[in-house]
Amino acid sequence: MTDGLVTTNPALIGEREAAEVRDAMPSAGPVLALPLTYLTGKPYTGQRGPRLRPGHHVVFGFVSMLGGLALSCWALSGLLAGIWWFSPVLVAGWAVSLHGMRNLRMMVYHQAAHRNLWARQSVDRPLGRVIAGVLMVQDFERYTVEHVADHHAVHHMTVRDPTVQAFLIGLRLAPGMSRRRMWARVLVTLVNPVFHARFLIGRIRSYFQPASARTRYVTAGVYLLIAVALVWTGWWPFALVCWVWPLTVPYQVSNTLRLCVKHTFPSPLAAERKGRDYFGSLTNAIFIGEAAPEPGRGIVHVGRWARWWARMLLLHFPSRYLVLTGDTVCHDFHHRRPMSREWAGYVFERQADVDGGHPGWPQYRAVWGLVPAISVVFDSLSAADPREYSVDRIAAISGRDLFSAFDD
Repeated sequence: MTDGLVTTNPALIGEREAAEVRDAMPSAGPVLALPLTYLTGKPYTGQRGPRLRPGHHVVFGFVSMLGGLALSCWALSGLLAGIWWFSPVLVAGWAVSLHGMRNLRMMVYHQAAHRNLWARQSVDRPLGRVIAGVLMVQDFERYTVEHVADHHAVHHMTVRDPTVQAFLIGLRLAPGMSRRRMWARVLVTLVNPVFHARFLIGRIRSYFQPASARTRYVTAGVYLLIAVALVWTGWWPFALVCWVWPLTVPYQVSNTLRLCVKHTFPSPLAAERKGRDYFGSLTNAIFIGEAAPEPGRGIVHVGRWARWWARMLLLHFPSRYLVLTGDTVCHDFHHRRPMSREWAGYVFERQADVDGGHPGWPQYRAVWGLVPAISVVFDSLSAADPREYSVDRIAAISGRDLFSAFDD
């Protein structure tokens, strides 16, 4: 069945149902309530949150990235000294670094490209350029133009959109494929070294090729000086293990899984490909977590709560911390209010828009959990028009390294 816009899916629920799931979770006391809200991406009914500003996300991103790097270096020094139990500390350092990298990319760099970080080009643009050079992602100036022109506005979720290109070319998914086949192809892709090598090369090319000569020379010079210093001091193994590794394969795994939940594909039965009802239907929130156990007593009830907490901490928290970082859980709010000056408080600003009746836009929709959210997108692609979403149509579009589309 279709609603004329996107394929319906039982995992997609309205705000009332989403609120019922969140309100049933523990919310007593400030120690638990706020962390659980930022984990899920959904406030409980009536909750008020802190007023975050852009500077908070900039600082948190860099502190996390550099703090994780320091933690990884400390753990690696312990491992080299024969302290084997430092292994989980090294993994934790990678995770903290990756979290910071992804927050800088998905929020700070992204908002700077929209000229909406601090809405001051004298600050937004240099910071965006620095982040692009540090993370080796698409040249900031090119990204700013392509993201707004091809991912927003009339080209959203057409073959001009880099999200669509990454699905059809990079992941080799297509309309008509079953959900199971798409899952299998993505999972195999994520452990394919050829894919990661092409992805990394695409990132490097997307940074250097469009950049100005001055940017290329400065970036290459800085990296050369760092490389010489690392070799000279003998710290190059630390750089490879503690910096290059999380910046490549784990970063690209996170990025690819994030890609798979960004937007649903429109149904072939959609009457019109314009208007707020149409564009609003292509993006939903991805809340992280699941319904809490029903009230009860006894050891069975305790076991159910223990299982719930275990899944929240061991399954849903990594999904939030490493994949759906920052405001990606509320990406639907960004597409409705891309120039909102209150974007830094994304969780509570989205809820305020819901409570205010989201004027001019259709009802918000959401999915609980990363895996169900990916399945919703796969189902929508499976039902999409194969004539519209074809590799041949993308092949007619020139001027883009298709692997750069993964990092849009």
